Amino acid sequence: MEFKEVNKSVLKVDGLSLACGTAKFTADYNLTAPLVAKILQSPIAHGYIEEIDVREAKEIPGVIDIITYKDIPRVPHTTAGQGAPEPSPYDCYLLDRKVRFVGDKVAIVAGETEEVALKALSKIKVKFKELPPVFSPKEALLPGAPVIHDEEDSTGIYDAKRNLAGFIEVKIGDVKEAIEKSDAVVEGEFYYHISQHCPIEPHAVLSFLDENGRLVIITTTQVPFHVRRIVARVLKIPVKKIRVIKPRIGGGFGVKQEVFLEPVVGIVTLRTGRCAKLEYTRKEEFNSSRTRHGMYIKTKMASTKEGKLTLLSMDVISNTGAYGGHALTVASNTGSKVLPLYQAPVMYFRTQIAYTNLIPAGAYRGYGATQGYFATESMIDMLAEKLNMDPLEIRRKNHIDVGGSSPIFKILGEGREGVEQVIKSCALEECLKIGAEKIKWWDKPVNDPDNPIKEGLGMAMMMQGSSIPFVDMGGAFIKMNEDGSFNLLIGATDLGTGSDTVLSQIAAEALSVDTEDIIVYSSDTDFTPFDVGAYASSTTYLSGNAVKEAADKVKEQILQVAGEILGEPIRNLYCINKKVKSHITGKEVSYERIACYSLYEHNQFQIMGSSSAISTLSPPPFAAHFVRLTVDTETGKIKLLKYVAAVDCGTPINPQLAEGQVEGAIVQGLSHALYENYIFDKKGKIFNTSFRYYKIPTALDIPEIEVILVPSYEPTGPYGAKSISEIGINGPAPAIANAIYNATGVRLYETSFTGEKILKALGKI
Repeated sequence: MEFKEVNKSVLKVDGLSLACGTAKFTADYNLTAPLVAKILQSPIAHGYIEEIDVREAKEIPGVIDIITYKDIPRVPHTTAGQGAPEPSPYDCYLLDRKVRFVGDKVAIVAGETEEVALKALSKIKVKFKELPPVFSPKEALLPGAPVIHDEEDSTGIYDAKRNLAGFIEVKIGDVKEAIEKSDAVVEGEFYYHISQHCPIEPHAVLSFLDENGRLVIITTTQVPFHVRRIVARVLKIPVKKIRVIKPRIGGGFGVKQEVFLEPVVGIVTLRTGRCAKLEYTRKEEFNSSRTRHGMYIKTKMASTKEGKLTLLSMDVISNTGAYGGHALTVASNTGSKVLPLYQAPVMYFRTQIAYTNLIPAGAYRGYGATQGYFATESMIDMLAEKLNMDPLEIRRKNHIDVGGSSPIFKILGEGREGVEQVIKSCALEECLKIGAEKIKWWDKPVNDPDNPIKEGLGMAMMMQGSSIPFVDMGGAFIKMNEDGSFNLLIGATDLGTGSDTVLSQIAAEALSVDTEDIIVYSSDTDFTPFDVGAYASSTTYLSGNAVKEAADKVKEQILQVAGEILGEPIRNLYCINKKVKSHITGKEVSYERIACYSLYEHNQFQIMGSSSAISTLSPPPFAAHFVRLTVDTETGKIKLLKYVAAVDCGTPINPQLAEGQVEGAIVQGLSHALYENYIFDKKGKIFNTSFRYYKIPTALDIPEIEVILVPSYEPTGPYGAKSISEIGINGPAPAIANAIYNATGVRLYETSFTGEKILKALGKI
């Protein structure tokens, strides 16, 4: 299908301002003499505040306010920025007498300067009654483990006395019978570790009262409308008294889907009447923002001797940390985004989500599927080896395709029941073919037994989703200006992902103009329509549909006015290159003329349109990843030679941005697989709270990455588009693990794949 603006790599609408440094991020806003807010963090992992003395701190010149749990209402809530009613437990408090991890909030200080605020923090005297902590999710679920949430007013916890934040169990068919009737069975337990999002911009929040006494919050958020709702609940003020503005954002990846700092600056402004700001340091980001859920996954697979899967089973223990934001939904995705990829008649999925006294986990790109694919794609290779079958071939025999479905789609949604789905677009077979060709899959490594450097090939395939059916909603509004340009107002949140550009392209395509004729404004709760925000791979698919529908309404009005001007019926007219033309008479009229006519001359009205879109399906993108690497069996060092990702995202609205999304996701996945890891001491304190000790790759560490966009056409998406932002992070860990096994004969069951772990597996240390 031919497009004018869609499926073109047009320049980002904010590219020039970002390149020139004129784009405004949260910390760039200059408020008049803002108070600096700082948070006193708990030095212990579990305990009660017996005494807290702020008198000396309050006497410091320049200290304006100090807030403890005694000074504010106790409001249970969740920090998870999700659709309401949230499936996450209401187990958080702005400030609480009990602390549940090292880094938990103890008090809030507001000072005239950062130096004053930090000095005040050092003068607050706190006496704690320490309680036994529990750091392992397996131990947290054992009888007699310390109970982390023993408060009576939290709600939505599955079983607080057992530290069970959430629980899911799904059975399809008879597992025991499937095993008995199968020719091959493999099983194993895998662990995907806790990791940090590491956005280039740490959290930052500003707040002030406008001339009408309304609370205005400027914040690094993915979910401005959820921020407004949650802040209203926590601070006990009406939604109408709050305005939330999202400026440019320096990355999020899920960590900015949490609402844990906005109420802090909000309460300071409400109590003092002053502007306030809070900027996290990198250390604070590591200590007390959010992480990926660490997961133990026991997996069992069975098949016929021909390689047809008969059973796929996953038993998960997820570590949600001290609070349960996103606990149920992330764990749901570990099953719902992974199990349907394979057409096994018998499936079992169970997840136990455990509280521990570690930093809370939350949303992270891939959202549970990343952990699940590490386990299942490793197991698929193990099964292929047992059957003496090529790993590529066993995947070809079992993956879902167009016309296929899975009972999992209906049974398992995100925190609740899902919806029935039949796959309408899938280019996975083509992805497997192209990816194998690019990596030279059939050119298998032949290693010299005397050479310690061993070469290996590995692969993985995956799917994800596009928005959450019957939960997510996005709105768009478009109006026409005198020169034939258009204002596009959207609630969708651009985190540097390029969604402002992509949605402008969709509007431009529908309106037959250039993308540069679309003036986009996004994410201001006072002026833009509602949108759930940037998560669940929803923006292009869901918000894109809203934009296209709004543009189509505007286009109808343009044709109506053009018909009046040209004296022709609308059926004769069509839009092309900023004009309306008649395919009967050849007469034409420019958009500029149409706009001025409608605004100033006859039957005046504003040409404008709005629409809201809700997803009824979640069409998955598909991908096949391949990697070629070497392992030094004397040092354990891994060197990635080439990484290939073939991806089906339907119609890529902006191919260059889509490729960038995939490359960025792959680099994050490589970082998890090879470098990143939190290091906790025996008391739950994080040791590596800087990039000096928490390792992520630099440009010099990144291998050759080749991304191939394999087109399909999703009939329910705008111009055939599906999502692409998350799926790429799911492949590196299993693909690299499989390549390490291919090179060395040892299988690693735990990320990250450090040299030490490889040497231990080889029996050399």
